[in-house]
Amino acid sequence: MFMSISTTGSAESPATDLGFLLHKHPDRVQRFATSHGEAHVFYPEAGDELCTAALLLDVDPIALVRRGRGRGGSPDCALAQYVNDRPYATSSLLAVALRTVFRSAMKGACPARPGLADRPRPLRITLPAVPANGAGEGGGPAMAARLFEPLGWRVEAAVIPLDESFPEWGESRYVRLVLVSDAVRLADALQQLYVLLPVLDGAKHYWVAPDEVDKLLAAGEGWLAAHPERALITRRYLARRWSLTRTAMERLELARLAEADDREAEEIDNAVADRPEETEETEETTGPTAAPRPPSLAVQRRTAIVAALREVGAARVADLGCGQGELIGALLTDTRFTEVLGVDVSARALQAASRRLRLDRLPERQAARVTLAQGALTYTDARLKGFDAAVLCEVIEHLDLPRLPALEYAVFGAARPGAVVVTTPNVEYNVRWESLPAGVVRHADHRFEWSRAEFRTWAERVAASYGYTVVLRPVGPEDGEVGAPTQLALFRLGTPTESTPTPVHTPTPTPSPTTPEGGEPR
Repeated sequence: MFMSISTTGSAESPATDLGFLLHKHPDRVQRFATSHGEAHVFYPEAGDELCTAALLLDVDPIALVRRGRGRGGSPDCALAQYVNDRPYATSSLLAVALRTVFRSAMKGACPARPGLADRPRPLRITLPAVPANGAGEGGGPAMAARLFEPLGWRVEAAVIPLDESFPEWGESRYVRLVLVSDAVRLADALQQLYVLLPVLDGAKHYWVAPDEVDKLLAAGEGWLAAHPERALITRRYLARRWSLTRTAMERLELARLAEADDREAEEIDNAVADRPEETEETEETTGPTAAPRPPSLAVQRRTAIVAALREVGAARVADLGCGQGELIGALLTDTRFTEVLGVDVSARALQAASRRLRLDRLPERQAARVTLAQGALTYTDARLKGFDAAVLCEVIEHLDLPRLPALEYAVFGAARPGAVVVTTPNVEYNVRWESLPAGVVRHADHRFEWSRAEFRTWAERVAASYGYTVVLRPVGPEDGEVGAPTQLALFRLGTPTESTPTPVHTPTPTPSPTTPEGGEPR
């Protein structure tokens, strides 16, 4: 397998700086051992104006066959035993050699010339023979263009004929690939090659284990989350293993949202986990004799949700956006709920939920009722199908409005439970929070908060679109002017609409609350 990297020089940086970036001296030929043969690095030309570094991987066919006998190896590795294309056609073997030989260059490290690795420079990368398999997803030059052009490369890809002497034999599955860029960091180029060469091939020479997700996301940092073909890249890189692909796509979605919000991905992951702990009491009333404290809004909200689930006769419930598991804890106290699935995009929130629920200490039969799973609600997920009811408790307001239709389809269109309970803040009630400045939402992560009319319009549109009917109910102390602090919608699949909505809680006069409970506890 052969690959060359060429660059031109300038007044500020001669072309031979490529040697510093690759950590390989132009005057030497260097050899490195790999698990499937030997890699050689040498420079066919090295001048101030033009410098070319070449990587030649000399694959040992016997080692290739021996190692390919394990599970999960590419089927091509065993093709006719010792006679196959693996020693010649660029594939995951070369990607592994790249990481072995140019590890420091891929990290962007260049201590000999500080700042050099951060400077984009012109690059021309030549790969004489690359498998470009389609497997129903398109192959050849078109596949190469789909993968590299969005990253700023000019792609020159030509199909290699089976035999130039016999053109009637047709074309092979290989292309000669040349990538050209006027300005790109060498580290970025190597990371992109490390990911996309196996993607072009559509196969790997080794078993794809769960740690491949971390490798993919590490090499794709800064470019993969925004790539228009990220789903295709993820699926093919992970050998079409659905569970790994779903995990990688969810983590890429976190990275994309973080970039859009100019935040770190960890901040998004912690958005639910770091919400202030709820209190089980509201503010004390004033006066010489304090009245008994009513339940907090969070408790009233959970009570309303549980009542709605009992009303529809649900036994199997999915808590979508379960946070730290407060609602799940309430459901476990009622034996009529035989199975509860908690789903959240935040890994930290799920860890907190597991601790809160003490899943490791529950009796086996009790623990078997609960499953916690990481998932993004804007993607369809087969795990959500078949439930009697789903709950979106204070979830929709944490989504950007343009992404709300994706959640609607994933829940109401794809998962399609028998009933859906949705709660969200009533923005009209915010004027009653004395500590909440005008125009400020209840929690920093809220993308919107709806009035009662806006929530009704949304709920009725979703119900009509997906074959549900809906009834809206207030939750919490109801104010004659601005309504209740929380609004609840109960969707039923194909059930006639209730003519008169029955409030879950009878409005009672209470003093104006002084805080929105430390920001949207669940």
